[in-house]
Amino acid sequence: MTASPSPDNAVASGQRLQTRTVEVAGQRLEVAELSGSADQAPLVLLHEGLGCVALWRGFPARLADATGRRVVVYSRAGYGASDPAARPRQVDYMHREALQVLPAVLDALEVQRPILVGHSDGGSIALIYAGGSGRPVAGLVLLAPHVFVEQRTLAGIRAARQAYLHGDLAPRLARYHTDVDNAFWGWNDVWLSPPFADWNIESYLPAVSAPALVIQGFDDPYGSSAQVDAIAGASGAPVQTCLLHNCGHSPHLEQADDTTEAVLSWLDQLGESAAIGPGHRPR
Repeated sequence: MTASPSPDNAVASGQRLQTRTVEVAGQRLEVAELSGSADQAPLVLLHEGLGCVALWRGFPARLADATGRRVVVYSRAGYGASDPAARPRQVDYMHREALQVLPAVLDALEVQRPILVGHSDGGSIALIYAGGSGRPVAGLVLLAPHVFVEQRTLAGIRAARQAYLHGDLAPRLARYHTDVDNAFWGWNDVWLSPPFADWNIESYLPAVSAPALVIQGFDDPYGSSAQVDAIAGASGAPVQTCLLHNCGHSPHLEQADDTTEAVLSWLDQLGESAAIGPGHRPR
């Protein structure tokens, strides 16, 4: 949930993320995408609690180049170059994002039956959307998702607060967020509010009908394999899990090759038309 090094949006094919804005519920949201096959479900990336388009770094490009699929990324309100979010956030802010904002974004971008690739908060939003929106989803790739609050999560968020107030986190994040205080405090305050201790989205899992891949680092300071177990045990569709050693909260950045290979292998098993072939594996 902390800032990452400079983004790298290039792909081997020479494409670059094409950035623009869309207006949803009166707010302008930063959107970027890479073109791809119209015959395959597009990949829609949902960022972490302090993320944005740029902080995915080279992962969207890596996915687009490896799969040939359309890849769509957007910054939620309060993040990146999107308009600020109203504060204070409410405990149900991820529910609102999943059930109100995300459907409108997908409609504006003419995305149907996506594969949602969610990191941390983005993974939680993906699960709520899949289990509660009633809209079609082709699959879910969940990177370090949360379905309930763990004490280690809160400890990590408290540490981020200290790093923002007394360390270098604020200037690092300011490189990526137009209103860095809106981005940080909008996330940090709600997670550390007393009512958020009871936040739980496990009730959405039985209604999830899309197959999922869950990737979790053993060294994640924000969550444990208990999150993976809960999703695998209660989801209404098959769940494949991938636990990575020497990996923290950002598998797609810290273990990029293993994460990408896990995603490609899982996509092969989905049996969609124009499935990924061995020739598309990253070199």
